[in-house]
Amino acid sequence: MAENLWDTKLYDGKHNFVTKYGEDLLALLAPQPGERVLDVGCGTGHLTAAIAQAGASVLGMDSSEEMITQARAGYPDLTFVRADVTDFQLEQPFDAVFSNAVLHWVTEAAAAAQCMARALRPGGRLVVEFGGKDNITQIASSVRQAIRAVTGREQAHQWYFPSIGEYATVLESAGLRVEAAWLFPRFTPLEGETGFRDWVRMFRGGMLGPLSDSELETVLQMAEDSARPALYRDGRWHADYTRLRVTARKALN
Repeated sequence: MAENLWDTKLYDGKHNFVTKYGEDLLALLAPQPGERVLDVGCGTGHLTAAIAQAGASVLGMDSSEEMITQARAGYPDLTFVRADVTDFQLEQPFDAVFSNAVLHWVTEAAAAAQCMARALRPGGRLVVEFGGKDNITQIASSVRQAIRAVTGREQAHQWYFPSIGEYATVLESAGLRVEAAWLFPRFTPLEGETGFRDWVRMFRGGMLGPLSDSELETVLQMAEDSARPALYRDGRWHADYTRLRVTARKALN
């Protein structure tokens, strides 16, 4: 799984669109009173709380200590656990597994699918959305090129952006029957004149860690200049997202 250190205040502030777009995915989940739901990659817990408000019994799970700490502080009446989606096992099965904007961080996709399938009861459903094929192509290319120009190093791709066919195969191999799948662009506005570099610092911090302060400023400026023709429109920055949304169901036997 790609490593990233999370600034939870920045995540909930300038990047709260992650949660807002997840609200649409919640409608697809349609949690029911009394259901048991596992929220994989719950972050700071806002969508976990929305699931609970629908009457479901929900468990929030995230691999980030910073996220879990913030979630517990914000929603002390809910239960959150720190665990890795590629290596977890829970005693009681769930009616549904939900995950928003998380699984593109998980390069061990088969292991994650197996764990999520194991967490479901027979007939239970999976509802997920994350970065799909061609996600953030312009952002990633601009940053990699800038790092290469400044340091001479090639930055490896560390994320998982599958096509519909690729991910359907992963889920079906884990015993999950895909019921519906969508791959769609979501050109997402970012906040403020520093929106591009704020996004890079928030979601691609692992790429920037080895840089000195002077190298970092140069890389961010070069990446901004490269990305501006494609991503700066109508007076604001945008992220060139492509999202993969999938619903699947575990076999009854």
